[in-house]
Amino acid sequence: MALNEKDGTPRWRVIVVGGHTRSIGKTQLVCEVIAAFPQANWIAGKITQYGHGVCAQNGENCDCAPSEHVCALDWEMHADTGTDSARFLAAGARRSFWLRTKQGFLAEGLPLLRAAVQEARAVSYGDLPTLILESNSLLQFLKPSLYFAVLDPTKEDFKDSARAGLDRADALILRASPGAFPASPPWTRLPARLLREKPSVSQREGEPLPQPLRVLVQRALESPGTVAI
Repeated sequence: MALNEKDGTPRWRVIVVGGHTRSIGKTQLVCEVIAAFPQANWIAGKITQYGHGVCAQNGENCDCAPSEHVCALDWEMHADTGTDSARFLAAGARRSFWLRTKQGFLAEGLPLLRAAVQEARAVSYGDLPTLILESNSLLQFLKPSLYFAVLDPTKEDFKDSARAGLDRADALILRASPGAFPASPPWTRLPARLLREKPSVSQREGEPLPQPLRVLVQRALESPGTVAI
């Protein structure tokens, strides 16, 4: 984190991990990055947008009005609860949270995110912390220091938010060997050029963090913060 010289507002180093659908190892990649660079004093967060009719407070339909219970944020206090945010703590994050919003209400959740990182900033960590966030839609509101997009050709679902942000990825993480990944998977509805020219690495779940990703993260950590939350 750094301070803007003009107005003194904090500028963070922010790494965002996204992907085109669920259960393709996004959380695992966040954990691998955290574990590989423990000196970064990570603040980790997962951002989830629930479908219409589902309450952000508890993830269930509580019959609340469309404008009620649109967002909620909770800090994870234990590393053994089995939640994704607990996995971040187990990997070595100093603090971890889960931000939930109704679909289309992420803007309303940003004040909670801002308050959370300011709260974490107020705690003495020694070195200034770095943010790592699991999200796609957050790209609508900020330009991260680094953005990784996870793709799995065996999963046909492709979120619109992932498709919209794919050209901003600093690297694609392919959950298949290069030969098994088509140049332009038909389910992506993306130009073949984009996947062909975008830097990519192959990493199946459970494999070590690839060296090219380590290099990108190291560079981001060595650079000053530029992201306003």
